[in-house]
Amino acid sequence: MGDLSQRIDPGTPPPPPATVPVRDPLGASLRLLGWLGVLVRHDALAPREITPLLPVWARWIAHLLHLFAGREGRDGRPGQRLGKAFEHLGPVAIKLGQVLATRADIFGVEFARDLGRLKDALPPFPLDQARREVERSLGRPVEALFTDFGPSVAAASLAQAHPAYLADGRKVAVKILRPGVERRVAHGLDSMRLAARLAVKFVPLARRLEPSAFVETIARALTLELDMRLEAAAASELKEIMAKVDPQGLTGHMSAPAVIWDGVGKRVLTLEWATGLPLTDPNAVLQPGLDVNALADNVVRSFLSQALDHGAFHADLHEGNLFCHAPAELTAIDFGIVGRLGPSERRYLAEILWGFISRDYDRIARVHFEAGYVPREHSVEAFAQALRAVGEPVIGKQASKVSMGRLLGQLFEITDLFDMHLRPELILLQKTMVSVEGVARRLNPDHDLWAAAQPVVERWIRRELGPQAQIRDAVEELRATLKALAKLAQNPPQAQTVVIRETRTPAWMIVCVTVAICASAAALVLSLWPAIV
Repeated sequence: MGDLSQRIDPGTPPPPPATVPVRDPLGASLRLLGWLGVLVRHDALAPREITPLLPVWARWIAHLLHLFAGREGRDGRPGQRLGKAFEHLGPVAIKLGQVLATRADIFGVEFARDLGRLKDALPPFPLDQARREVERSLGRPVEALFTDFGPSVAAASLAQAHPAYLADGRKVAVKILRPGVERRVAHGLDSMRLAARLAVKFVPLARRLEPSAFVETIARALTLELDMRLEAAAASELKEIMAKVDPQGLTGHMSAPAVIWDGVGKRVLTLEWATGLPLTDPNAVLQPGLDVNALADNVVRSFLSQALDHGAFHADLHEGNLFCHAPAELTAIDFGIVGRLGPSERRYLAEILWGFISRDYDRIARVHFEAGYVPREHSVEAFAQALRAVGEPVIGKQASKVSMGRLLGQLFEITDLFDMHLRPELILLQKTMVSVEGVARRLNPDHDLWAAAQPVVERWIRRELGPQAQIRDAVEELRATLKALAKLAQNPPQAQTVVIRETRTPAWMIVCVTVAICASAAALVLSLWPAIV
C-alpha cells in the first residue's frame, strides 16, 4: 500500500483570506436585528416544538420569544418555518439552509425534506424579465440564439433556469442571475462579517472556529458564483475531469453537461440539458433499473476522485444539483462553487481517510501534528486515543445504527480539548463532505461511507505513495537537480572583484584621543590618592 510513515510536507499553507472591514456598520447592525426579528416572527429561533427539551433557565426566554411570533410562526412544521425565514433573509441564509437540508441523519428526515425546497423551489422572477436579462448580457435578441425559450423550471437563491432549444435542435438550460442579487449578497455578507466579529468578541468558544476566515472564504466563493463566465469555465474544467479514465478503467463516477459558449455572458450561462431526474424529485429513485446503492457509492466516489486525483471538485453537491438515471449515472449542474486543494492538502485528506479505513489512529494523529493542525504542546498519543473514541463507533457499522449528532458532538469536544482551529483552506472541503454524506444517506440510510471511499483512497495511496511513486519522485528530483546544474554551467556566477581600501587615522585624532586618555588616568589617580597615602 505504500509507505504511510513518511512525513507529510504541508509546505506553506495558504494564507487565510484577507479580512474585509464591515463597510456599513450601522446598516449591518440593523440587518442583523432584522434577521433576528424574522427568525422570531417565524418561530424559528427557538421553535415551540423543542421548548420542553431546553434547560429550565432557557425555557422562559423561549416562551417570551413565542409571544412575538406572527402568523408565519403558527403555521407549519419547524423546517417549513425555518425555510420560509431563510427565503425572506436572502441568498446568504439560503446557502446555510442548503447545508442543513443535507443532514437528515442529524435533524430528521422531515426537517431536511422541509428545508429541501430551498434547493430549487423558490419563486421565479417573470419570463419577460428573464428575456431582458439574456438580451442585455449577450447583446442580441433571444431569438438570435434560441428557437424556443420557455418559462423557469427551477429557481434557486442566486439564479433560475429556463429550458430552450438551439437551432440544431439541442435542448439546453439557460441559467440567469436574479436581478439585484449582487446587492443582496453584498449586504448579506456585510452583516455576516459583523456577526463574525461579534462572535469572536463575545463567544470565546467560537474563536477557534475562525468565524471571520470562514465568512471571507464563503464570500470569495459567492463572489465567483455571481459571474456566469467563471461558472462556465468551471463547468468546462470539471466536465474534462469527470470524463478522465484512470488506469483501472474507471471514470469519475459523474458527468457534466457541455457548455454552449455562444450563450455565455456575465449574468447568463447556457449548458446542454442534463439527462435524468433531479434527486429532489421523489420519482428519481423510482426510475426503472436504477441501482440506489450504487448511486450512493458514486456520489461519494465522484467527490473523492475529483478532490484527490485532480485537486478540483464540485463544492455544491446537494440533491438539487444532481440528476440521475439508470443504472446509476449521475450528472452534476450548477458549477458556481469549485473547491481546490494543493498537493499537501490532497495528501492530508487521503492519509486521514485511509487512516480511518485501516483504523490506524496513531497515523491520523501524526498527520494532524505534522500538518500543524494540532499545536505541538499536546500529546500525539492522547490525540490518537481521542480519535479512536470517535472512529470506532463508526467504522464498519450501518449508518442507521450510528448517532451522527452524538458523534459530531464528541468530535467537537475533542477538537476543542486539543485547541484545533478551523483551517480556511479546508472549509469548502468540509462543507462538501457534509453535503455528499448527507446525499448518500438520503439515498441509502444504511450507506457505509468508508466502504464507498476505500477504492478511491486505496488507488490514490498506491499511485502517490507506492514504490512506483517513490521511484517517480526520485527521478523528478534527479531531473530537477540536473536541470539546475545545467543552468549553472550555462550561466556560471560572475567573479566579483572585492576592493579593500586601507584607511589611515588622521594624526590630530590620535593626539586628541591620547590626551583624553591621559587626562582620565590623571583624574582617576588624584581621586584615589588619599586612599593610597
